[in-house]
Amino acid sequence: MMKKSTTVLYLTYAGIIAALYVALTWFTFLFGLSGMGAIQLRLSEALCVLPYFTAAAVPGVTVGCLLSNILTGAALPDIIFGTLATFLGAVGTRKLRRYRFLAAVPPIVSNTLIIPFVIRYAYTDVTEGLPFLFLTVGIGEIISIGVFGTLLLLSLQKHRKQIFRI
Repeated sequence: MMKKSTTVLYLTYAGIIAALYVALTWFTFLFGLSGMGAIQLRLSEALCVLPYFTAAAVPGVTVGCLLSNILTGAALPDIIFGTLATFLGAVGTRKLRRYRFLAAVPPIVSNTLIIPFVIRYAYTDVTEGLPFLFLTVGIGEIISIGVFGTLLLLSLQKHRKQIFRI
């Protein structure tokens, strides 16, 4: 009986995190913050630190990213490789969970290394070179995950046992 309730709780956490990711992405999309501008800002990327607290956040942010990319009309390579970048970052955060202040590093690195190639080659209207895209994507990730994600992590840290019961 205990195993079944743990599985249900895990799936519930993953679903809630995915839904939050989609809602936050949609919010930033509606206000033009997550578009193809020089520095993209996805508030939902702050959730990429949640694998520090629970393994359920790995599929949560991954599915959330996949759905967000589909719903916002991203190009197919962006849907595939953007989701892969989020997944790799989430796994990295989970593996580094013993080091709280490193939680934001894996998603920042994975997105900064993968997304510029996606932007450059999946969107024909993008003319900026890869060095510029590495810089601007990196800045956006540092703001989204490094600043907002770390603030989220620190604010949840105090109540982690009440919030994340698995």
